[in-house]
Amino acid sequence: MSIDTVINAWNAADPAAIHPTRGLSEEAYRESGQVQAELLATVLPAGCRVVDFGCGDGRVTIPLAALGYEVVGTDSSPNMLDRLAGANPTVPVLLTNGTDLAERLACKVDAVVSLAVLIHHSYESCERIIKGLRAAVRVNGLLILDWPVSDEPREGDSWISVTTWTREQQDEICRRVGLKRLNNGLPWPAFRAVKAG
Repeated sequence: MSIDTVINAWNAADPAAIHPTRGLSEEAYRESGQVQAELLATVLPAGCRVVDFGCGDGRVTIPLAALGYEVVGTDSSPNMLDRLAGANPTVPVLLTNGTDLAERLACKVDAVVSLAVLIHHSYESCERIIKGLRAAVRVNGLLILDWPVSDEPREGDSWISVTTWTREQQDEICRRVGLKRLNNGLPWPAFRAVKAG
């Protein structure tokens, strides 16, 4: 699965198909974003500059902004960014596939959050995206990535399937791009940006 294949599929997706809670109700969908934003706030420094990569229509982005973070919603889908702008026009948005995030931002940020994005990409694409996200974060900044580990890792074969990794595969990428795994109480792994190598 190339990055463009996943982007095109998400861009064309029915909004009802983009998150399991949306099948329950719009209220449940928005509430799930609020809960995730509150979890992120337990590790993000108060008021820091955060990029929500793969922000979609702002399910987590909008609650993070309401909690006092300086949030930029970034996504590779123009349709998703239009939906975010329609829901909250005060949140800045940026179109990017992640690989060029540092160049597009033109400055380093304190943290990048990427929930439910990396799981849909191939091993090669995921590594390229992680490298791009890492480049956008200042040294000692945070990356919180939905990057699942499995005892039986497998590469997804469709835009909605899940790619899983071994811990060793992840550690090797972290070494190459400059990430140090942190212990945290979040449902997603958190990493500190360090010098590569």
